[in-house]
Amino acid sequence: MTMSCEALNVAIVGATGAVGEEFLNVLDERNFPIGKLTLLASARSAGKTITFKGTTHTVEELTETSFKNIDIALFSAGGGISKKFAPIAVESGAVVIDNSSAFRMADGIPLVVPEVNPEAVKEAGIEVGNPGVGIIANPNCSTIIMLMAVNPLHKVAGVKRMVVSTYQAASGAGAAAMRELELQTREVLEEKPVTTEIFPFQYAFNLFSHNSDMKPNGYNQEELKMVHETHKIWNQFNGDQSAITATCIRVPVMRAHAESINLEFENPITEEQAIAALDKAPGVSIINDRDSNTFPTPLDATGKDDVYVGRIRRDISRDDNRGLDLFVCGDQVRKGAALNAVQIAELLVR
Repeated sequence: MTMSCEALNVAIVGATGAVGEEFLNVLDERNFPIGKLTLLASARSAGKTITFKGTTHTVEELTETSFKNIDIALFSAGGGISKKFAPIAVESGAVVIDNSSAFRMADGIPLVVPEVNPEAVKEAGIEVGNPGVGIIANPNCSTIIMLMAVNPLHKVAGVKRMVVSTYQAASGAGAAAMRELELQTREVLEEKPVTTEIFPFQYAFNLFSHNSDMKPNGYNQEELKMVHETHKIWNQFNGDQSAITATCIRVPVMRAHAESINLEFENPITEEQAIAALDKAPGVSIINDRDSNTFPTPLDATGKDDVYVGRIRRDISRDDNRGLDLFVCGDQVRKGAALNAVQIAELLVR
């Protein structure tokens, strides 16, 4: 993507993490107009060097004074860091695009998937050069991947109820979890005791309920994020809060999440109409070859911008055309995090 616009000063908070590194890849690939690039991380990572567009940059320690003359700050360093430093960055004049859960459900802060609700940024009055107004939240990766596939169908027939089961890769828990999965795989194959430092369970050759906090109602935090974030993005706070239910599972896949989605619609929609809507949707690719039993896999999505959709079929438990099933795969680090954030930044420079 080529953008013609005045160069902006960009800061990346959490620059040495998996998403931080992907921020740099996406900014480079999409030719985002960067004037000065500032890379920020903890004191432990300060001093490391990273090359971007042929120039070597030294990672600086994140402090209260890091955001002077910064136009856009991309945050991916955890909720605690965001809560402390995002308001400081805004006070310094930056627009913050935050990848943590810190502000997603906060009143007045837009929660944005650019292909779904880009108007939310303008409605919030957020623009570069408007000091004091400026946190935009990046949704949870599972929510983004789900809505990329479901929103085109929602616009056609209106989603009444959604049941989603996720199969989430190690990448969702960060680089350390990815390393542990690799290590455990070797340990199991070599018949050695497995290392369980990131998760309390063996991850290799196993699966288990998502490791986020379990709530009294039996849902974990990841599942509730998908419910509540979708309601906010779709502006359904006054609608049926039980219209979405989720079950989130960790599976021993290195990168890219998968989701099985069952949809009930307000209006009839055929398989053919669904495929036509998805085929036109930006950021969506269809892999749906029944004859060869070829459908999306996490490997298809790994390293890719698009969300892949397949297994598009009528729900045979219903006797009408108001039910569909889908299988969806998307790269958690790309569209589920870094790409979505950079696309939000692009909304600010159009």
